Amino acid sequence: MSQPQGWNELELPSEFNQRVGLGFKNLALLTRALTHRSYINENPDAIEDNERLEFLGDAVLDTIVAAWLYHHYPEMTEGELTLVRTAVVRTEQLAEFARLIRLGQAMRLGQGEIASGGRSRNALLCAGFEALVGSYYLDQGIKAVEVFFEPFLVQAVNEILVNGQPRDPKSVLQEWTQARGLNPPIYETIKESGPDHEKVFEVRVSIEGKVSASGKGYSKREASKKAAEEVLKQISTTNHFQAEEF
Repeated sequence: MSQPQGWNELELPSEFNQRVGLGFKNLALLTRALTHRSYINENPDAIEDNERLEFLGDAVLDTIVAAWLYHHYPEMTEGELTLVRTAVVRTEQLAEFARLIRLGQAMRLGQGEIASGGRSRNALLCAGFEALVGSYYLDQGIKAVEVFFEPFLVQAVNEILVNGQPRDPKSVLQEWTQARGLNPPIYETIKESGPDHEKVFEVRVSIEGKVSASGKGYSKREASKKAAEEVLKQISTTNHFQAEEF
């Protein structure tokens, strides 16, 4: 096992593979999972960033968490299972998993992203962890991913059940509209700004064109979450958005 490195010192994919004990057969896949788009921008020779693997890993994690909860908690209702699954795969939780394996020090980032604290940013670490899962699935198969992820899953679910589920504001807003017979909230990306290594997204959420708010974040997921939080604040602090108005 390699020695831990300084936070700003890049750990090679082969070193990360050995330290975490993943046993990747195809290191090119792992390298891609560790490559942020900001690195591509500054290193034209690099072939591909990790965004497609992030997409795949997100789906794999949803499936693994849903199946694990279904089999381990037969007494939970569908709604309870959904809340726990959402809590496990939320951005902050996946970023914490990434920190446990010191994923940030192995991420290949552009210099601008490093300077702006990218190695510790929740959105980047979450995306990196999802990409890692996606690449591991392609390299080793679903069973290997389940073995790798189960310790994280067990710890997270235990904490969630003890402390209560941190409610995702998008889920809360969805439930609010459903309870009032309204159409689901509509999320729209209205602006993207900043360089690729530090792009900021602005997302607006609206409910039947009568309630709306926007939020900003380093990912569309983060921005949409903040937008939902803003609408919920409006709903909870004013009397302007009662169901009879719709």
